[in-house]
Amino acid sequence: MGFEPKKFIEGAISQMRSQVGKKHAIIAVSGGVDSMTAAAIASKAIPKQLTCIFVDTGLMRKNEAHLVSTAAAKAGIPLQVINASDKFFSSLKGITDPEEKRKIIGGLFIDVFEQAAKSSKAEFLIQGTIAPDWIESGSGLRDTIKSHHNVGGLPKKMGLFLCEPMRELYKDEVRKVAREIGLPLEFSERQPFPGPGLAVRIMGEITPQKAEIVREACAIVEEELEAAAHAKKMEMPWQYFAVLLPIKTVGVLGDARAYGYTIAVRAVESLDGMTAKACRIPPEVLEQISDRITRVLKEHVNRVVYDTTSKPPGTIEWE
Repeated sequence: MGFEPKKFIEGAISQMRSQVGKKHAIIAVSGGVDSMTAAAIASKAIPKQLTCIFVDTGLMRKNEAHLVSTAAAKAGIPLQVINASDKFFSSLKGITDPEEKRKIIGGLFIDVFEQAAKSSKAEFLIQGTIAPDWIESGSGLRDTIKSHHNVGGLPKKMGLFLCEPMRELYKDEVRKVAREIGLPLEFSERQPFPGPGLAVRIMGEITPQKAEIVREACAIVEEELEAAAHAKKMEMPWQYFAVLLPIKTVGVLGDARAYGYTIAVRAVESLDGMTAKACRIPPEVLEQISDRITRVLKEHVNRVVYDTTSKPPGTIEWE
């Protein structure tokens, strides 16, 4: 028998009510389909015992706070927005190692939630963890491919119990649950977004300027590929974004020699995120992406390349 989203939702609601009881819970809503779906389940299971928080780390997608707030309101999810971008950028200054970035970001999330949990008197933390998260994070006989900030347990000092209603689901199943529970289509069908946000799309040290560059480049890639798919020039990719490389190459700006960053475009086909294949994008679409990125970001970017690597050997995100 195939996966039945309605039956899953009923079971998840019942289990959450039993687990949380009359206590209060808190959840991070990142804007991705995983956390939005978990929040939607929680808002139906324990609506009067729930605090939902969106943390603006400064590493989110373009206009993300507005888009997430609007979608949450449509889905009946009560949402609070916390701007912690200065704290994240200062803590990541000088850090280049991918795993260290992830751990710093995960730690800061915990700090932010510790304060929010104390204010709301929460005793449970609900997370949108899904199967690929804990599989890739490694444990026992499994190697760590890359750690996920929502995997690995919580510091004992927080005093929060963990609730993960979708821990055994894969991405395609999460989307079915999101559709069934009534999330807006722009979120139930939304492409995956990494927990650490744009931090894993900035190779090397993270700065506010680099975040702005890759945020705009990602928005351009999303808009152009979605338009191409809508025009039936290609199939809609499963995940698609831009990556900012840590080196500068020579280029031309006006009549002068100039050095600029390189942007890598990534678009893949996948079912559950465990394996992926690079999409075949029509040359004219890639050319339009390149022209637009180098025009809009001409002061910073002078070169655009396309990543054709599958997973494995690569991963979908670059870090």
